[in-house]
Amino acid sequence: MERKYFGTDGIRGRVGEGAITPDFMLRLGYAAGMVLGKLPGEKRPGRPNILIGKDTRVSGYMFEAALEAGLINAGVDVGLLGPMPTPAIAYLTRTFHARAGIVISASHNPYQDNGIKFFSATGSKLPDQIEREIEAVLDVPMQTAKNLGKAQRIDDAAARYIEFCKAATPWGFSLEGLKIVLDCANGATYHIAPKVFRELGAEVSAIGIDPNGRNINLECGSTKPGQLRKAVLEQGADLGVAFDGDGDRVLLVDRNGELIDGDQLLFIIALHQQECLGGCKGVVGTLMSNYGFELALGERSIPFERAKVGDRYVLEKMLANGWLLGGESSGHIICADASTTGDGIVAALRVLRALSDFGEPLHQLKARMKMLPQHMVNVRLRHRDGVLEHSDVQSAVSDAELQLAQSGRVLLRPSGTEPLIRVMVEGRDRVQVEQLAKHIASVVERVGNS
Repeated sequence: MERKYFGTDGIRGRVGEGAITPDFMLRLGYAAGMVLGKLPGEKRPGRPNILIGKDTRVSGYMFEAALEAGLINAGVDVGLLGPMPTPAIAYLTRTFHARAGIVISASHNPYQDNGIKFFSATGSKLPDQIEREIEAVLDVPMQTAKNLGKAQRIDDAAARYIEFCKAATPWGFSLEGLKIVLDCANGATYHIAPKVFRELGAEVSAIGIDPNGRNINLECGSTKPGQLRKAVLEQGADLGVAFDGDGDRVLLVDRNGELIDGDQLLFIIALHQQECLGGCKGVVGTLMSNYGFELALGERSIPFERAKVGDRYVLEKMLANGWLLGGESSGHIICADASTTGDGIVAALRVLRALSDFGEPLHQLKARMKMLPQHMVNVRLRHRDGVLEHSDVQSAVSDAELQLAQSGRVLLRPSGTEPLIRVMVEGRDRVQVEQLAKHIASVVERVGNS
């Protein structure tokens, strides 16, 4: 059975449209309770329990109540975590031995969107088969359980997660002497991240910590780091840290106001593991990871592989290889020795630990990796069938690769949501890269619109 509602990252959309309605969330809660509440292997007494957490979107209150009602009607107990980062919900699901954890969030998207993501009892994404089983129950009429579930608010959830983040650093690790600006995107880290960094000794200035339900990711956070750059420069801070709305992504800004993306952060963490912690087994990036990142790892004998875009695929390849580090250019970084999903706070602390052990400021350490110029053109087409296989397109790609002479790469990737083909070229010469990308895009456009 094909999945009708679940995508690669849960269910997401505009509030009030498609599956993102209170009625659907009520039925989803019931379906999830019926499936997850009856999974085999449960040995603990009493009813199964499922946790619900959310980011700061105003619609989260409505969907939280609907999911809660559906779960209770299925005979499942509910633990309400309130506004919490996505990785915190994964962690707390394991900590409380819950049957599952539910995240109400649309991550880095605007407040008008919302979505649902499930974590299994181990804090990992639900298997596809379980998602299909939940979808199969969505259209089954609800029946009130003979033994209704109950709900309780978990008041110490934030404190537990703060201690978890701090414990991801070595005993005695301190940020004393560092002045750090945090941008919490008016999202789920607003009451978590400032406490973590302050309790580790940093002098913290925080922005994006006044959520009103409608300002999440609004001109702030990792997708809009302009305010953070300005604050770092104005305050003379050592660096800045930007999270997205649900706290699973992070980007940094150095003291010169320059943005440090996910590839650069992954490189710093991998370099630290390789030179200070006994070695790095390997790193998983994506098809969009900068070629300079791959070259820099190769120069240091650190294995590197690419996965399809999406944290699900990154984690799958990490697990298959037995590697502990992977992520995306967007700043979604998975440190598998600490967390089962991307965790912005943990990733930022890993970078800060590297700065401490190397004794170098961020702007110097990042210079050990040279990012290559990258140019992307989005080509909108009437049809995409057969375009990538067309001889003219393949010839244009081959010619470009020949000109790059093994010092760059070409990637053509269909969009998963729009009638687009994304043409990306990387190389050492910016002008050449842009010219090659535009030429390939023109060929793709001619073939796709003929």
